[in-house]
Amino acid sequence: MAEGISPLPSQRPLGELVTDVLREMIMKGRFKPGQHLKESELANALQVSRGPVRQALARLEVEGYVELRRHRGAFVSTLTKADIEEVHTLRGAIERLAASRACTRMQGQGFAEMDAVLESMKRVDKKIDPDDAALLDLRFHDIIYAYCDHSRVQRVWSSLRGQVMAYLRARNACFPDFLEVGYIEHLELRDALALGDPQVAQDAIDKHISGAYERLKRLNLPDR
Repeated sequence: MAEGISPLPSQRPLGELVTDVLREMIMKGRFKPGQHLKESELANALQVSRGPVRQALARLEVEGYVELRRHRGAFVSTLTKADIEEVHTLRGAIERLAASRACTRMQGQGFAEMDAVLESMKRVDKKIDPDDAALLDLRFHDIIYAYCDHSRVQRVWSSLRGQVMAYLRARNACFPDFLEVGYIEHLELRDALALGDPQVAQDAIDKHISGAYERLKRLNLPDR
């Protein structure tokens, strides 16, 4: 299970480092949905004690990456219909607020950052990996949150971001049309934000994030 994990550097608290490593491996599909994450194996592979691994798994449960089952241990979370609905509705609520604030605050620098991401989207290969497509998508939306000037919304986004990554990765893997729609849909959102009208920004967010949700609703996922 733990093949390919390198020992950790020591500049940061071990719990944080272990969390980052395990999160990345889950996001990249190295650990599969439903896979049992054994503390002892992870600790041996990372050359740390089981304490930091236990801390990391607890943090990843809060972020939605793993499930901690009583007397059984930690398992990589499996995407369900309930997960899709909850992530979508929570994201919609906070991103509407973030966009309505960011559109009046971004000005030149913020839009230049968006344009750089759009240029990367425009150049993607049709065989782009689902993870890479999801990361590009998140980079664009990170800019909205960075400019919304609302620390609590930013903290909620930080805790939700990994679950949105899993959501987008599933969407991209099952509907590989990022080349056709990724650039166009994000360009439309960028142009709506540039108008500086909070209501227009909120409406654009609603339209933008509903596409992935409607696609994922068609998948044969477990209810819970």
